[in-house]
Amino acid sequence: MKKSKFSVLSLFLAMILVLAACNGGSKETSKEKEEGTNKSTEPKVLNLNNSSEPGSLHPAKAQGTHDSWILNHTFEGLTKKTEEGEIVPAVAESWETSEDGKTLTFKLKDGLKWSNGDPITANDFEYAWKYALNPDTAADYAYQLYYLKGGEAYNAKKGKEEDVGVKAADDLTLEVTLEEPTPYFLDLTSFYAFFPINKKVQEENPEWAQEGETHVSNGPFKLTEWKHKESIKIEKNENYYDKDQVKLDAVNFALIEDENTAWQMYENGELDLAYPLPVDKQGQLVNSGDKEFQNGPELAVYYYNLNTKVKPFNNIKVRKALSMAIDRKMITDNVTQGGQQPAYGIVPPGIPDATGDFQENTGNLFEENVDEAKKLLKEGLAEEGMKKMPDFSILFNTLDAHKKIAEAVQEMWRKNLGVEVKLENAEFQVKLDREKAGDFQISRAGWVGDYVDPMTFMLWETDGAYNDADWSNKEYDKYLKESKTALKPEDRMPILHKAEKVLIDEMPIIPIYFYTKPYMVKSNVTGIYAPINEYPNFIYADKK
Repeated sequence: MKKSKFSVLSLFLAMILVLAACNGGSKETSKEKEEGTNKSTEPKVLNLNNSSEPGSLHPAKAQGTHDSWILNHTFEGLTKKTEEGEIVPAVAESWETSEDGKTLTFKLKDGLKWSNGDPITANDFEYAWKYALNPDTAADYAYQLYYLKGGEAYNAKKGKEEDVGVKAADDLTLEVTLEEPTPYFLDLTSFYAFFPINKKVQEENPEWAQEGETHVSNGPFKLTEWKHKESIKIEKNENYYDKDQVKLDAVNFALIEDENTAWQMYENGELDLAYPLPVDKQGQLVNSGDKEFQNGPELAVYYYNLNTKVKPFNNIKVRKALSMAIDRKMITDNVTQGGQQPAYGIVPPGIPDATGDFQENTGNLFEENVDEAKKLLKEGLAEEGMKKMPDFSILFNTLDAHKKIAEAVQEMWRKNLGVEVKLENAEFQVKLDREKAGDFQISRAGWVGDYVDPMTFMLWETDGAYNDADWSNKEYDKYLKESKTALKPEDRMPILHKAEKVLIDEMPIIPIYFYTKPYMVKSNVTGIYAPINEYPNFIYADKK
């Protein structure tokens, strides 16, 4: 019987231990669950660097990528583009085009709201487009709305606002009338110059777009904080119609011009995405197999403006000499190192021609030739009554890559032409302002296509908003005008080829290379993609 008594006691003690273990395990599991819950509810915040202080976060007043990267995530137009570049409905749910191609009728989604809760209506588009065209606004991108009937006349103070071809027929119907059928107009409606603005907000506070506290937008994110020249914060817009697909809670932008500093921040885990990359890092990463490295084509060209109103840059031979003395392949192979393609024209690859690719069909519109460059420089200076090149400088915005490219060009001109040139850097917005004022001799520039058509690179129309070279050519202007009335690609594209040739023959700008888009993104970040004519898109990104 002793055996039986011992067994009962042992069983009793074992049960106590099991219960204790169960209770202990239950507490631990509860704690783990609690920690897991806290972890899952942590805000998902993406950290980026915008490189430069935006000039304005107002769709009508923005000028460049330092503005548009933020605008493209805080606003949305009638249409937007997919990762594959397809144009799809955005604020508009549908549209119809008339048989003659001149009238488009957009139907807006019902129930849309601004970030401040105001309803979004067709009137917001009519008001925004006319605001951009208003000559008092002085919008650099007003010319993109010249496709609207009466748009150019109104902007030039030769027509009336009420005659501009955009009208809200009712709250959800926008009627658009064009001067001529425009094959790429739907593409344009996804561009930031065509974004809506809140009329009430604009009229109550004309400076609403300059501060986070007053900014109102309609996109997936809203601007909530702007510490000027330091940082910008945008947060998920709970009023966005597709908010359930937006996984990020916020995005923080540093405003650091030095890409080397930004790279160190990326390496230290302070940034989730690095773009642009330091040029030496690009060279190391291109063939590294690093899974965080991304690269692809970009619809963009890197070039130098020549101020044609300043001697001797008014002389075609001098301009050609400077261009022909640059070894572009040396720059792309040894300086930029990101797989860029030397540019011997202004329109980059990636734009359809009537058949094939426009740039490939164009080929090289000039060639490098040091001996010919020396001859042209001597002749050009003589024509201007000069024995040698006067003092001049290359103006570029603060970025190590621009400095290294300018140093390479500086050495080529010294070695090949015996010409000395100084280098001058400035903040991006300062550079843009100086170009507009004509306060430079040569300036570094880059252009990303606003839409996928050669016309977006034909910037040098007489008195054009981005004709910083201040060049004018009647034949070039004539070709651009003709191309706007040609409906079929087989009629339009040959005209644009002619226009590009006229431009390059006179060389008011010096093409250097066609961009690629190398960037780094952390492995715990998904859903980022890079449209061919935009900075990396993070609307539907996620961070684990």
